[in-house]
Amino acid sequence: MASPARSPQVTAYGAQRAGGSGQLAGRTVSRIGFGAMQLERLRNDRKAAIAMLRRCIELGIDHIDTAQFYGHGFVNEVIREAVRPEDDVIVVSKVGAEPDPDGPLPLRLAQRPEQLRAGVEDNLASLGLEQIPLVNLRRTDTGPGLRAEGDQVVALDDQLAVMTTLRDEGKIGAIGLSSVSLDVLRSALPAGIACVQNAYSLLARDDEAMLRLCLEEGIAWVPYFPLGSAFDGMPKVTDEPIVITAARELRATPAQVALAWLLHHAPNMLLIPGTADPEHLEANVEAGAVTLDKATLSALDAVPTRSGDIALD
Repeated sequence: MASPARSPQVTAYGAQRAGGSGQLAGRTVSRIGFGAMQLERLRNDRKAAIAMLRRCIELGIDHIDTAQFYGHGFVNEVIREAVRPEDDVIVVSKVGAEPDPDGPLPLRLAQRPEQLRAGVEDNLASLGLEQIPLVNLRRTDTGPGLRAEGDQVVALDDQLAVMTTLRDEGKIGAIGLSSVSLDVLRSALPAGIACVQNAYSLLARDDEAMLRLCLEEGIAWVPYFPLGSAFDGMPKVTDEPIVITAARELRATPAQVALAWLLHHAPNMLLIPGTADPEHLEANVEAGAVTLDKATLSALDAVPTRSGDIALD
């Protein structure tokens, strides 16, 4: 006898999907996911890291974003231990960088095709998967972060060639892009793109045209730095007076208002806020229940973009 169909609003775990349901690489997922990078903070408390991931699933999160270079594989190993097949969680990873513990920054670019393939293989091994459902190609076309130089300046076509081959081999299920320009996205569309991860928030909306193109093409928009950035010179959404006022009126936190605005702004928006604190995790999930009326939305929409494009050399 066939199992009864599950509501798209409910995860395989039986919890209401955090933030409601969205689409990612042909799958229904929670619109509020979890960015796992900050789990590295719990390196000395592995049980706490595992408990954080289990709490994500209990709260209705079934979309986890990671990378092999987070914690030199520690984060992936914890995901492998904490997430069970029956949870039906989509684990998304990325390639294009690798750890550099002795360098000026903790990571360096790995943009060459053979490095992208090695990155996928490393992710498969540490996650214990035969296929990663979605892998983002992290480029350096835009946004804060490193800039490619020398042999790390690689043509998009060469990178997409190895990514599509990996997809044909069944090692990845879908291809995403990160830190890309509108022209790069347009060039990549024939390869079949499932999501875009760019820096984007209420105060950083330079990529509005790209977001709309993604909406037209059925591509998920998964912003990083949804609250602004910790980099000097980049404003924080939670410091914005209108956001603070709205939070006070709604009895929410400024961060919850900022995340709620993103969910209201576009139906293809999926969020992956990260934290290593269980209370912060719950607050992020509760942002999905924050309702913004027309007046509040209009006031927030009127906030000017004040982002900065910072490269770390």
